[in-house]
Amino acid sequence: MGRGYHFLQDPRNIIAYLLFYTHVQNSQIMEIILKRKKPKSETDTTTKKSSGRATVCLELSTKWLHRRAFSEVSMLDACGKFDFKEGMSYNFITGGDVDALTYLKAILRQQDIEYVLFSTWCMSAQDILQIKQWLEQGKIKNLDCFVGEIFPTSYRVELGMLQEMYASGLCGSGRLVIFKNHSKIFAGYGDKFHFGIQSSANINTNPRTEQGVITISKEIYEFYKSFFDEIESFKYGTDTNPRLNQSA
Repeated sequence: MGRGYHFLQDPRNIIAYLLFYTHVQNSQIMEIILKRKKPKSETDTTTKKSSGRATVCLELSTKWLHRRAFSEVSMLDACGKFDFKEGMSYNFITGGDVDALTYLKAILRQQDIEYVLFSTWCMSAQDILQIKQWLEQGKIKNLDCFVGEIFPTSYRVELGMLQEMYASGLCGSGRLVIFKNHSKIFAGYGDKFHFGIQSSANINTNPRTEQGVITISKEIYEFYKSFFDEIESFKYGTDTNPRLNQSA
């Protein structure tokens, strides 16, 4: 399959990303390139806001839902119907409209997930709520969560939401782990295939250029699962969630 460029026009002219389909065995590559023009609201840096959240997230904001939906539709518009193949890797570089959970949502379009682990340095309360909703809907059965050491001090509300989610039993046999972590990974399986997702982005939406890779392979799942199974959580004396203090 030779290299070809396909330019797709979005009438709003605000989406862009470079998508590679890479076959693991013969390195065939097809590139789809779109150009993105940032809205003024995304590029305005005159006002700086604190990244800390002071309230628990109970409802998804309209803005967040819009960005999520537009991100997913843009991926589908550019790629057509996702039909993941065993042994294939799908590589992306994005202009800020595709966040980390969009990749997991792409998996959920194909199958419910029996087990998944995710690893992130930080994450937003809205994203925690989205994951909770997937758990409640039965789209995800078992969840391991690995977050950065900054959660007990800088993301206390988000940590509380995660602790409550695990204490409720929603996460199945999964565990919540805090350690010195900066990796951004999803790895799991459903009844159709195993997968691994690597991303430069944390589990949040931001206007920066990021990259991501979806690999459909049992080997990539086992590679990450075997590593994270060995991770032991930091132990905080004030934590009340026994799962948080559980070793791997």
